[in-house]
Amino acid sequence: MFHSHLKLTSYLLAFALLASCAPGPGLGAAPVTESASAPAIDSPSLPIAAAAPDPTVSAQENPFAIPQIATAAPGIDPLTGLPPADPGYLQRRPVAIKVANYPRYIRPQAGLTYADVVFEYYIEYLLTRFIAVYYGNHPNMVGPVRSGRYFDEHVVRMYHAFYVFQYADPREFQYFYSGDLRSFLMLQGFGPCPPFFDSRRPVETYNNAYFDVTKLNGCAAQFHLDNSPQNIRSGFFSASLPANGYLVNRIYTHYSVDDYNYWEYDPAARRYLRFQEANDTRDNKPETYAPLIDYLNNKQVSADNVIVLFVLHTFMNAGEQQDEVYHIDLVDSGQAFVFRNGLAFPARWFRSDINQPLLITNLNGTPLYLKPGRTFFQIIGVTSTDWSDGPNWHFDFHTP
Repeated sequence: MFHSHLKLTSYLLAFALLASCAPGPGLGAAPVTESASAPAIDSPSLPIAAAAPDPTVSAQENPFAIPQIATAAPGIDPLTGLPPADPGYLQRRPVAIKVANYPRYIRPQAGLTYADVVFEYYIEYLLTRFIAVYYGNHPNMVGPVRSGRYFDEHVVRMYHAFYVFQYADPREFQYFYSGDLRSFLMLQGFGPCPPFFDSRRPVETYNNAYFDVTKLNGCAAQFHLDNSPQNIRSGFFSASLPANGYLVNRIYTHYSVDDYNYWEYDPAARRYLRFQEANDTRDNKPETYAPLIDYLNNKQVSADNVIVLFVLHTFMNAGEQQDEVYHIDLVDSGQAFVFRNGLAFPARWFRSDINQPLLITNLNGTPLYLKPGRTFFQIIGVTSTDWSDGPNWHFDFHTP
């Protein structure tokens, strides 16, 4: 998250400036037709290298003349650039839900194919977790829902979202519960509101909590929560391909010997399909992968855009370092790679407004247009390494 609690404190009141946002009681660009095919662009002959930061560019003094609030066309989801499943879905606040990725026996997870935006990041002890944002779809089952982390604040603020999680480390839980996000917390409890339920799948109770997004509106109304439409900046979406991409077939992200994955571009579907590790690689065991499936519809998890973000990971003190309590500092700006339509584009990310989604640009500062659809962000550290193997690009996560 931010470099320290002191730095974060300076942003705490900013959430009160969210459009139409009033504290309440806390709870326990129009799409166009896609081109038929991508142009043939040669792969790089040298290993991938993240572009060096441009010292003349600052997120606090944005030189790109990008409007702070760019409104999507009427009836268009600003998170995807596509119409929502139901126009009424945009007349509410988005919801961000923590979704487990481990232990492996909880797979397949439910609801990832219905999310508008998903972030994956390292939590601790060699493992990652997802936080998925739902706006254009209302699935009736998302999960298993697991505990929160400091990083989640970035997502909650950027998307003006209700925050669904299953408690957290006491340090992190107290931080959320005592701060200005308290009115937007949706914690697992007893009763029909918030709408958690036990799926009766044969796993432990703490890995068997799911959330029903279809019941969120009624729950918010019951407790007089602010669930009004939000002024969220639209992303830059276009089916027209940006120039100067590199052909890439697979995107590998290696977080640890226990946690690794790849996205493979499917030319027929024109989307990326997710494959997740099926075993650890200790004792020289080979990497083994399996499709990551959505329990809700039995489809493989997919994305229209995959974006790798290089983000600073820090600890506040020795105790946090020992427990791996990370602050993933998704503020200001950093390096990135955007993958869409089987092509890779070196990029930069900017967060010039703490209460709006990221701006993704080319290296020259112009907006980098994403394919309309779902975007999946892979968060890795600035000390991580990246390299290419022909049409396969690799990102290896390293901790501070």
